[in-house]
Amino acid sequence: MGLRRRRRGPAVSSSAPVALRRREELKALAAAGAAELGWDAPAGDVIDWVARTFERPAVAVACSMADAVLPALVAERIPGVDVLFLDTGYHFPETYATRDEVAANLRVTVVDVLPETTVEQQDRILGKDLFARDAAQCCALRKVAPLHRTLAGYELWFTGVRRDEAPTRTNTPLVTWDEANGLVKVNPVAAWTFDQLVAYSEENLLPVNPLLSQGYPSIGCQPCTRQVAPGEDPRAGRWAGTDKTECGLHV
Repeated sequence: MGLRRRRRGPAVSSSAPVALRRREELKALAAAGAAELGWDAPAGDVIDWVARTFERPAVAVACSMADAVLPALVAERIPGVDVLFLDTGYHFPETYATRDEVAANLRVTVVDVLPETTVEQQDRILGKDLFARDAAQCCALRKVAPLHRTLAGYELWFTGVRRDEAPTRTNTPLVTWDEANGLVKVNPVAAWTFDQLVAYSEENLLPVNPLLSQGYPSIGCQPCTRQVAPGEDPRAGRWAGTDKTECGLHV
C-alpha cells in the first residue's frame, strides 16, 4: 500500500517536484522561523513565513478531518497544497465524508496515506482487532509508519495541534524541528482555543465533521474513540480506559 492522490476543487497549476534541502539547512530554517515568530504569532503570519521560505511541492498539511480549518488557512496562501489524510481503515463514516468534502471544495490536493496492509490483511497476520490488544502497535503500523514514509518526500509539514487539547500539548511551539521525521514541523493554530476553531469554521462555511457536535471533540479511529461528557478533557474519549494519550505522531 502507499498513497492515493486526488485533486479536487478549483484548478491549481502543478509544478515540478523540488530538490529537498539538506537536514542541516532545514534545521537552521526551523530555528530561524521559531525565533522570528515567537510563541504567539497569528496563524496567518506563520503560514506567510512558510510560503516565503518553502516551495509548495515541499510542504504538506496533516489533517484528521475533524474540521477543515487548517487546510483552509494554508490553502489561502499556498493553493494546491498537499493535505495528508491517514487512512487507517478504521475511521468513522463521518470522517471519510468530511475528507471527501474537503477534497471537493477546498483548493488542496488530498493525499490518502495508506498503511502497508489493509485491515483484513493485518487481521490475518497479527490477529483480529489488534487495536484492542495492543493499541500502540496498531497506531504504529497504521499511522506512525505510513506518515513517516510519506513525510520523507517533504521539507515541512503543518499540523493542527493546539495547546488547549491536552496537558501533553501545552508547550507546543509554532515552529520546531521534527527530529523523528527529519523535517520542519509547523503548528500555526497552536494558540487557538476550540471555540476559536469552531467560530472560524462557521464564519467561513468550512466542511466540518458532524461528530464534533455530537460529543466527540477529538476524533480518531472509530474503535478507539468514544463520546466525551461535558467538562471532561477533550481527549478523554481517545483510548478510554487505558493509559494511552497519544498515537505517536506528535512526540
